[in-house]
Amino acid sequence: METDVLIIGGGLSGLYLADQLNRAGVDFQLLEARDRFGGRISTFSHMKQEFDLGPAWFWPGQPRISSLVDRFSLRKFDQYSIGILSYEDERGHVQRGEGFASMQGSWRLEGGFQALIHALRASFPEDRLHLSMALKSLSQEEDGVIGVTVNGLRVRATRAVLCLPPRVAAEKIVFNPPLTQPAQKAMEDVPTWMAGQAKALAVFDRPFWREAGLSGDAMSRMGPMVEIHDASPVENGPYALFGFIGVPPQHRRDQDRLKEQILAQLVRLFGDDAGAPIALTLKDWASDPWTSTPLDQAPLYAHPHYGLPPVLRDLWDGSLVMSGTEVGSQFGGFLEGALEAAEDSFSALMKDQQSGS
Repeated sequence: METDVLIIGGGLSGLYLADQLNRAGVDFQLLEARDRFGGRISTFSHMKQEFDLGPAWFWPGQPRISSLVDRFSLRKFDQYSIGILSYEDERGHVQRGEGFASMQGSWRLEGGFQALIHALRASFPEDRLHLSMALKSLSQEEDGVIGVTVNGLRVRATRAVLCLPPRVAAEKIVFNPPLTQPAQKAMEDVPTWMAGQAKALAVFDRPFWREAGLSGDAMSRMGPMVEIHDASPVENGPYALFGFIGVPPQHRRDQDRLKEQILAQLVRLFGDDAGAPIALTLKDWASDPWTSTPLDQAPLYAHPHYGLPPVLRDLWDGSLVMSGTEVGSQFGGFLEGALEAAEDSFSALMKDQQSGS
């Protein structure tokens, strides 16, 4: 298979780059290791509703994602925050009216962010997209690059773009010739956003917490969830609460036990009705091999300083380009950062193409 641009990774950054190339008339092929598109955008489906298990919000002041939402006529809505806040201290005592609605003012997307992934996928030909195609090696040739997948597909391209976390690329892909030691170390030093996270989602047939005057927002110093929010759809049911798990990855491998603790915590915070969800699911990103590496098992206590390190620019004389949210200069780690990085990669590709023509 031959193409101009080989895109490695079918998350938001890779799909948005593909969309830009398609609109510019540039030939490309996209390889995705998973059996689905979206990367860290993933949803849980229940009763014809989609609940985000990855990123769930975007904010005013993020123009790229707002533009895509408008372009595809998707529907955004405010994060629910009406009602009393809850706080659980380290002994499990619950206080009302304590804490803060940390996501008040943020927007969610009807149908979850998978709706945006579906819209992007539909914007260009399906024969450019390839699922279950993990890249094994990437080689620099005199006139471009050759990518080889674990199942033997060979793709010859003029340029390749890595639209995946730098640490995952460094761990999974054999580069020939090897990247310089400073470049390899720079990739390994970039923390993968949300790689150590786990989320719990409990779905209910009625919003009993709202009926009790509670917002669904809760902070906890006992856990296992440290932060909880209303995850219900914009209207109708089913309704949901979700929480970020504060237990370190190595201590949450027994998911049955973890679910018991989650239900007990929900009952403490929201009453007996919270102990009988119609669905309860966990997504542990730290155990996802296409998101997390052993280097990502240590928790992040602050938002990393992201951006493209200078040593990762102009790799292989410009034939290898870095993308993905971790290299977003202004919004790194956010969905907006994935789009920002894709735009920067597209600009670099087009600049190289124009200078070479």
